[in-house]
Amino acid sequence: MKNIQLLNKIAKCGTDIFDKDIYNVADTVENPDAIMVRSAVMHDMEFGDNLKAIARAGAGVNNIPLDKCAEQGIVVFNTPGANANGVKELVVCGMLLACRDVVGGINWVKSVKDDAGVAKLVEKEKSKFAGTEVAGKTLGIIGLGAIGGPLANVAVSMGMNVIGCDPYMSVDAAWKISRSVKKVDTREDIFAQADFISIHTPLIDNADPKVNTKFMINKDTIAMMKDGVIILNFARDALVNDDDIEEALKSGKVRRYVTDFPNARTAGMDGVIAIPHLGASTEESEDNCAVMAAEELVNYLETGNIKNSVNYPSVEMPHHDGIRLVILHRNIPNMISHISSTLAAQNINIENLMNRSKGDYAVTLVDTIAEITADMIDTIQSMDGIIRVIKIG
Repeated sequence: MKNIQLLNKIAKCGTDIFDKDIYNVADTVENPDAIMVRSAVMHDMEFGDNLKAIARAGAGVNNIPLDKCAEQGIVVFNTPGANANGVKELVVCGMLLACRDVVGGINWVKSVKDDAGVAKLVEKEKSKFAGTEVAGKTLGIIGLGAIGGPLANVAVSMGMNVIGCDPYMSVDAAWKISRSVKKVDTREDIFAQADFISIHTPLIDNADPKVNTKFMINKDTIAMMKDGVIILNFARDALVNDDDIEEALKSGKVRRYVTDFPNARTAGMDGVIAIPHLGASTEESEDNCAVMAAEELVNYLETGNIKNSVNYPSVEMPHHDGIRLVILHRNIPNMISHISSTLAAQNINIENLMNRSKGDYAVTLVDTIAEITADMIDTIQSMDGIIRVIKIG
């Protein structure tokens, strides 16, 4: 029986994925084989020797100590794209709220709700909340992935001119984007041309300005933008410099800043529409994330195949009826030959082998019909560079 620990409430459609004859799924279990998590912070947690995987039912993994997990041979999964539609729809909502003063108008109506002549008052004062339409305006999207790509298509259908920038866009993502979307080469092209800017990139703190995304919206990049630009941030809080956005809002350079990540600075900042991280807060998104996370864990625990890991490479090899060794190791030269020779020295014939690497880490899957003893696994585990060996079958 494998134990799956839930650190947060996970939708039942996800936990139902686990076969009750094989898995024990509960909030509190001893020495879990895997953990499912949403928002619980795990940085101070100590992990048992049996923990093999963590699945985050969502895209962001800032609450999980990725390096620590990699060093302990714990594969961390996320669920990219599972909540994309929910986020995309809220970005469209944010765009409309920013160009039409809907929030201000609603709040004003509440303030005069007890006035007997409220209907006439509304007709008299509604011009104070007049706005602009999005049709004919230019939307610039930085990051054309699971959210940015579909957002581009919706914006085109709304009559907007759409430009996008994504140096890492996959071929599959490109096929799904409308031909009406104009691809530009750099963020600077977006900054210079767009009436609305929506950012959909990971948070990367890197010395290389072409790679770095931390505080990509700052006083220097804001200076490149059109007067009255609207900025939408439904990706990560630290993509935008709070001090610089406040100054730009005060001067009128930025008309509105819409963020799904309010903090102590932006929550009460004039000109900010702060949404309480509702991007993925739909029943459908939570269900999709739960199902994907559970399927990732089942796939890994039962076959050793890895899909959507954030700290180890993806690797998938067809199911094998014999024994499969999942070998997590450092990405250093000659590891495959060392693994093969060590197995050969123990009279183990390799039926199939696959190796994949990602940064400092790699995974090798080995299939065999030979008997694999605990001593054999210990021998492989003792090799330099080996982090963990898991036997399946």
